[in-house]
Amino acid sequence: MSRFGSVLLGLLLTGSCCPPKKSATTTPTPVEPVVDVAPPPVKDPALVAYEAAQAEVVRLRALADQDPLLAKWTGPYDGVPPWDKAKPALVGPAFTLGLQLLMAEIDVIVKNPAPATFQTVFVPLQDAGRHEDRAETIFSVLTSSLNGPEVQAVDQEWSPKLAEAYDRITFNSGLFAKISAVYEARMSAGLTPQEQRLVELTYARYVQSGAKLDAQGKAQLGAINQQLAGLFTEFSQKVLKDEETWIVLETQKDLAGLSPGLIASMKAAADERKLAGKWVVVNTRSSVDPFLTSSSRRDLREKVWKAFKGRGDNGGATDTNAIISKIVALRTERAQLLGYATHAHWRMYDSMAKDPAKAQDLMMRVWPAATARVKQEVSDMAAIAKKDKVKAIEGWDYLYYAEKVRKKKYDLDQEQLKPYFELNNMIAASMYMAEQLYGLTFKEITGTVPVFHPDVRVWEVNGKDGKYVGLFYGDYFARGGKRSGAWASGYRGHETFTGKEVTAITSNNNNFVKGAPGEPVLISLDDAQTLFHEFGHGLHGLLSEVNFPGLSNTPRDFVEYPSQVHEMWVLTRPILDKYGLHYQTKAKMPQKLLDKVEASKQFNQGYATVEYLSSALVDMALHTLPAGTTVDADAFERDTLTKLGMPKEIAMRHRLPQFLHLFSSDSYSAGYYSYLWSEVMDADTRQAFKEAGNVFDPTVAGKMKQFILAPGNTTDRAEAYRQFRGRDPEVKALLEKRGFPTTN
Repeated sequence: MSRFGSVLLGLLLTGSCCPPKKSATTTPTPVEPVVDVAPPPVKDPALVAYEAAQAEVVRLRALADQDPLLAKWTGPYDGVPPWDKAKPALVGPAFTLGLQLLMAEIDVIVKNPAPATFQTVFVPLQDAGRHEDRAETIFSVLTSSLNGPEVQAVDQEWSPKLAEAYDRITFNSGLFAKISAVYEARMSAGLTPQEQRLVELTYARYVQSGAKLDAQGKAQLGAINQQLAGLFTEFSQKVLKDEETWIVLETQKDLAGLSPGLIASMKAAADERKLAGKWVVVNTRSSVDPFLTSSSRRDLREKVWKAFKGRGDNGGATDTNAIISKIVALRTERAQLLGYATHAHWRMYDSMAKDPAKAQDLMMRVWPAATARVKQEVSDMAAIAKKDKVKAIEGWDYLYYAEKVRKKKYDLDQEQLKPYFELNNMIAASMYMAEQLYGLTFKEITGTVPVFHPDVRVWEVNGKDGKYVGLFYGDYFARGGKRSGAWASGYRGHETFTGKEVTAITSNNNNFVKGAPGEPVLISLDDAQTLFHEFGHGLHGLLSEVNFPGLSNTPRDFVEYPSQVHEMWVLTRPILDKYGLHYQTKAKMPQKLLDKVEASKQFNQGYATVEYLSSALVDMALHTLPAGTTVDADAFERDTLTKLGMPKEIAMRHRLPQFLHLFSSDSYSAGYYSYLWSEVMDADTRQAFKEAGNVFDPTVAGKMKQFILAPGNTTDRAEAYRQFRGRDPEVKALLEKRGFPTTN
């Protein structure tokens, strides 16, 4: 304020506009000097907004810290998931508060008046959403493992809301401007290699998710994402409904060909469903495949096979065909909006393959050899089937007659193997493998920490030096409300960027059929390999040395590699001699029996490859359709398989109406090929151990841990493989592993 202004203000405040007149009889009143007092400094509005945003975060965190699903995990082992508090009714309120807090944390980053740097943008961005993430982790287990009506209702309500919330973050122009500023300056900012990679991957993910779209484009994309989220939930729940059905076997005649162990497990399933005196084939793979392999009742095999392959395709309330059509159309619209030719191009932007054509090329290198092998397998089966007056092998016949061929060719029956694969022994065997390869030890602590179901077991994991590494949860049995298949989940990932090491918590989930109380659970060789496969995923999480959570997830076509390669150890002599013991006699598996297994290792690879690869090829064909294509899932599946020359005796492993990998989320869409892509590295890695002459060779295992398992996505995964093997993986190893010709 000017001096003039100060004087004027002073006068106005006294009510005078001019000095009093002088008179001869009065003494002039001395005028006090005007003192210029500066007003208090005005705070920068940007700083005020920033401080208000910080205060809001403090307020909301105090509330969230009192919420049972949002609060920091307490208890031993750096805190454990509070499964005892995981009630569906608590989820909605937790999500409401958790998202409010997350948005407030993002607001602090956006309103920070300091220049955009890695420390002011990326560090708090990595730290944001802790509370919400805890609630979503707990809810994800409810939806996959305890998915009753209450959970389904919450899922239907919240899936679109969560999609909308995360879009708000992606579409936040202030946040993206700060991310972009750090990205543009990354080469000169003195960042570490991990920090620079985090900046580059984060920037690319935001762009790929629509951060550069204009307001209209963001609104359109947000609407698409919300619709997809709802459709994914609807698809999953319809398939789950079909998987919760079963086929009842009424009489002893219906049990023809079945082993005593399988009969006992089916009786236990019937008892669980209050069907006294009956036996039940549950409509999940772990129950269906053993029945199809053993039952000599062709009529029942057909009934069971059609029920299993018909999930989601029954024309009734659980039919998913219309949902698939909507999902594919929305995915195409989204890809076009984001500037990609197809959904597959959009999904594969950060994969190892990069381009759908490369994935297609690999698959078609294998497909002709696989279909040719199927012809040989069918020819071998036809002679045996003819004796049963079966004129043509159908889908429900393949496993049954393949098993008869195996027995004839190799004098090997899968039932001979099951006594050596008792479930508890195989769990212990997988942990022994981890100890021999990576120095990890597992100590069971079941009963000392909360679990979400009485069947769940828990282990404390320590390293070679005795240092605590993390926790491992195992949920091994099928039940109502649990989705089919097998999978691994991470409840908490390793990180250090805040200055404190956060340890990993991982889990495995299987659907083995539980027998009668007190009876041993005998699993097949295939089941044992599945167990080791999922354990490989678990090890990937436990061995992580990643600093930033944003660098934990590897590309989809890499993530299956560490799990697939760990299947190798099931049939190694050290594992079998210590854990592959006959459940009754405790005798080791005879070498003669193992030799038969080894001799038959490539048996039925035509079936296994075609069943899987047809699913991957249909997936890629579906998601490379041009814009404007209307999809009839059944017709598309049928026409695509016809063009491929699909053997009529085999059905896709996952038909489109039940293909959860593709339609329960975006994660494996245009990505089912990744198992084959990963298997190229898997087969080549097996060669490395073979060349070393020791299945537990410490040098090869050490390099696997150093370059493949510990780094997460901190380095380019193709380069990591070259560091491990000294070269790129060779497709030849994959072809040899499956017993296919290595030259055209």
